[in-house]
Amino acid sequence: MGTVLALVLLLAGIVLLFKTVRVVPQGYEWTVERFGKYTHTMQPGLHFLFPVVYGVGRKINVMEQVLDVPSQDVITKDNAVVKVDGVVFFHVLDAAKAAYEVHNLELATIALVQTNIRTVIGSMDLDESLSNREAINAQLLGVVDNATNPWGIKVNRIEIRDIQPPRDLIDSMGRQMKAERDRRAVILEAEGHRQSAILRAEGDKQAAILEAEGEKEAAYREAEARERLAEAEANATRMVSDAISAGNVQAINYFVAQKYIEAFKALAEAPNQKFVMMPMESAGVIGSLGGIAELAKQALDLPSGSASMRPAPPPPRAGS
Repeated sequence: MGTVLALVLLLAGIVLLFKTVRVVPQGYEWTVERFGKYTHTMQPGLHFLFPVVYGVGRKINVMEQVLDVPSQDVITKDNAVVKVDGVVFFHVLDAAKAAYEVHNLELATIALVQTNIRTVIGSMDLDESLSNREAINAQLLGVVDNATNPWGIKVNRIEIRDIQPPRDLIDSMGRQMKAERDRRAVILEAEGHRQSAILRAEGDKQAAILEAEGEKEAAYREAEARERLAEAEANATRMVSDAISAGNVQAINYFVAQKYIEAFKALAEAPNQKFVMMPMESAGVIGSLGGIAELAKQALDLPSGSASMRPAPPPPRAGS
């Protein structure tokens, strides 16, 4: 009998010891209740409680937690039905409020987020809701964070994970996107043709300008050549005139021979002439050429004073 009593006392002591010594793990906070009423919160570490009078109330996780928001149907402003789901990131700031201000904190948070998703997306058109996801997240975060402050939690982020329109609406959007891209392709192609035509016209314009510049330069060069040729002819004529004035009759043969050769050249180059008959006076022309050579020799000797200008003997007659 004494042994049984000792065992009972030993078991009671062990239970009292476990009730007295409490170790709170890191990342958690435990609330302490005295006869069922909240008194204080135990932080992570070793704690001692007077058994029977004090007890552990709630064990609150103060680490950042992730809640999965289930998918739900939401009607947009333009009466399009979309399926929306998301995730919520939060952590507990006040363990006592999280334990005693709301029942089932996680379920309450999810319900609050779902309600505000319907409110925010319901105030937008379909296109706006699909393209402004960041604005939806920011608006949801502000509303839900303010609403959960009395619960002692801090909502860090709310992310809309998916916004899924109906299948027929997706097909219509695909056709609309294809039509828009086709329109842009036609516009770009037309713009390319326009730019090509502009560049081609600009190239033709530059080519015409360069061609006109070339013709102008060629005409200028040709005129300059004719001017120099005329100047040379004038100098030659002046030299012959000076020679005739000085009494050199061979200078007259220069003009006669020049005109004769030019006429004979035109006769020889005529397309309807197959052969050319030399006249009997051709020997006179040859003599005139000899006179020209003599005239040139005298013109070269005059500046140095090697010989005075004198009449040259007449050329021999043909057939003499």
